[in-house]
Amino acid sequence: MDHEPTIAQDQSLTATKGRQSLKGRGPVKGLGRDALVASICGGVVALMIGASYAAVPFYNWFCRATGFNGTTQVATAAPAAGPIARKIAVRFDSNVAPGLPWKFEPEQSQIEVNIGQVVTVFYTVTNQAARTTAGQAAYNVAPLTVGSYFQKINCFCFTEQTMAPGEKREMPVVFYVDPSVADDHENDGLNTITLSYTFYPVRDPVVKPLASGEGDKRKGNL
Repeated sequence: MDHEPTIAQDQSLTATKGRQSLKGRGPVKGLGRDALVASICGGVVALMIGASYAAVPFYNWFCRATGFNGTTQVATAAPAAGPIARKIAVRFDSNVAPGLPWKFEPEQSQIEVNIGQVVTVFYTVTNQAARTTAGQAAYNVAPLTVGSYFQKINCFCFTEQTMAPGEKREMPVVFYVDPSVADDHENDGLNTITLSYTFYPVRDPVVKPLASGEGDKRKGNL
């Protein structure tokens, strides 16, 4: 009987130490979990930011490669097969975004060409400002599904354009419609393509020296 209080005291002391030990470990474990969650969230945010920057060039590359959304293609030469008898009308559209004081219009609103025929057309651009301005043209064709068949050999839209005060310039576009469009039965009823450009202002233009002999001379069809 004399030993029972001693046993109870020992058990109480042991339980108290256990609770203290658990209390000591609790915040450490909680802090570790919080740090892990924070690290995961930070990694996800960084991944999302990186993906957003990568999405724009990937989207542009995808459009150029597939003709998606009416994006035209770039060719280095005329088609090997040559033009075919089927004709198609090509309409030309021009637009200028706010903030760019340019007058921009095609010299012809529409032409009729043989599919596969290489054609050169001109747009006229006038800088109506009393200062040097620069622009870059965005482009597409309609119907949007024709983008993969519309081939440009040369175009002012490939590079940034810088215009002196009051300057007027003729800008060529050399293109053809790929004869393979005739094999695409979804385009059996196609008789008109609209080529559309929109010039957007460039805030910090790169001034390039004019090469000797370079000018606005018409070079004709390639």
